Amino acid sequence: MKSILLIALIAIAFTARVQERNLAKITTDLKKSTYGSALLHLVELHSMAGGPVQELIDAIEELINDLEDELEELEFNFQVRTNEHNSLVVSLEQDIQDAVIDVNNTQDTLDNLLFPRREQLQVRIEQIQENQEANRKNYEEAVLVREQEHEDFELQVAELNDATAAVDDALALLETLTNPSLLQVKRFQNSLKNIEQKIKSRSKMAPMIKALISLASNQNFSDQGIIGQIVDALNEFRNAVVDSINAQTAAEAQAQEDHEEYLEQLDDEYAEFQRQINRVNVDLTATNEKIDQMTEFRDQRDADRKQYTAELELENNTYAEETDTYTNLKNEFTRELGISEQALSVVQSADFSNIQV
Repeated sequence: MKSILLIALIAIAFTARVQERNLAKITTDLKKSTYGSALLHLVELHSMAGGPVQELIDAIEELINDLEDELEELEFNFQVRTNEHNSLVVSLEQDIQDAVIDVNNTQDTLDNLLFPRREQLQVRIEQIQENQEANRKNYEEAVLVREQEHEDFELQVAELNDATAAVDDALALLETLTNPSLLQVKRFQNSLKNIEQKIKSRSKMAPMIKALISLASNQNFSDQGIIGQIVDALNEFRNAVVDSINAQTAAEAQAQEDHEEYLEQLDDEYAEFQRQINRVNVDLTATNEKIDQMTEFRDQRDADRKQYTAELELENNTYAEETDTYTNLKNEFTRELGISEQALSVVQSADFSNIQV
């Protein structure tokens, strides 16, 4: 019996020593932090004031409960924020992807459809304008040729009219040659040479007038039969000249009519070219407007991409900062919770009257 009692006393003494050592260690650990020192100070004051131990225990337990609630709230809020962050990141990444697709598709349409279409229309307009230039060149050339032809016609008619007048002069001289003097004969021969000069460019009539000159040069014009032959020949020549004038006048009128029809045809052709240009310009204007619209849309979507990228970067940075804040707060709450639990164990110990901060 005495042995059992002795063993019990030794056990109690050993337990007290162990508790004393544990309390000393906990007290030392608490003093390492400001928060732990504050709690120890609170315990010391409460001990000095002689307040009920249970009241202090209840206060520390309430503090522990508050810390646990705050830690739980911190965890909940951070989880909510994490969910919001993940949702926002998915949304922004989708917005960025959509913007990139829009930019690429729009650029593809511009490069492979609208830009080639515009170039084709511009080339078409240049081709039609070249046709217009060729048309106007033909028009101007036709006008110049017609003017030259008309000048030639007027010159030829003037020459033929002069030849007709010379023939009339020669016929008038023949009427006076009954008993011609040498001077009169000479004057008539000169009138024939004048006719030859007037029609020298008319190759078809040149042989006829040469024959008359040859005939007249060997005559003394005393034979009325010869004079009659010469008169008939001159009248025939005159009629040929008049016929030539009439024929050339008719040809000139026809040439002028054909020329005017040709100019009208060229004008119609030019007007048709202009209508074609107008139609192509309408298409070109619509194409340019479409290019402007798609270019503006592409630039806007690229600006959206940059904006979404900036927002995503900002969100990631903000979330990283908030994660750091959360981690620091969690660590602080966890540390304070551990200190509070250590303080509670001190208060719940057998004796804390000798605690000093």
